[in-house]
Amino acid sequence: MDFQVFLEYIPKIEKETLPSVEAHIKMASLERLSTIINKTYDRDGLRNAAVMMLFYPKNSEAHLALIVRNASIGIHSSQIAFPGGKEEPEDLNLEATALRETFEEIGVLPERIQVVKAFSEVYIPPSRFLVSPFLGICQAEIVFNPSADEVAAMIELRLEDLLDDANLVQAKIKASYTDEIEVPAFKLQGHIVWGATAMMLNELKETIKRVL
Repeated sequence: MDFQVFLEYIPKIEKETLPSVEAHIKMASLERLSTIINKTYDRDGLRNAAVMMLFYPKNSEAHLALIVRNASIGIHSSQIAFPGGKEEPEDLNLEATALRETFEEIGVLPERIQVVKAFSEVYIPPSRFLVSPFLGICQAEIVFNPSADEVAAMIELRLEDLLDDANLVQAKIKASYTDEIEVPAFKLQGHIVWGATAMMLNELKETIKRVL
């Protein structure tokens, strides 16, 4: 989709009611359904985090930025994710967390990002993070400067590929809690995207589809 055409839909996206759990459960493993539907997790000891779902133009087309995490990044190593990370004491709010982490991980200055809206939070049981996604827009093309400590590679995803149902698959993966499990996932540029990132992607996808 042409980026300027996509920008015309942003006011509608901003006002659109989020599908939330309805979208999340479509990309969740069976083991996680009850937790997602009933929000049956103890909020004591939770760690807050935030990520940026950043759209930008590349060759005049709308693209979305994803990262491949380094193999050394704990239990989420080598996974596909949005740029983002845990809340720090100096952050004014979770939006500030998402902006700061986006700069630290992929080198996009906060002032270049227009934050459109917050999306539904996602709980990640293995790390006990409660993640808040934010939709952001960068009006100009980006030259990424990924952090060598945290980012193994960038994935620049065309909006059309996110919206294409042909990219939804069932995949067998190894998780922190089991050697092998079959999960719903996105297959994007040869990468399998599952878990919390897939849930966030699906809410983003369904919200955009509602306004097109």
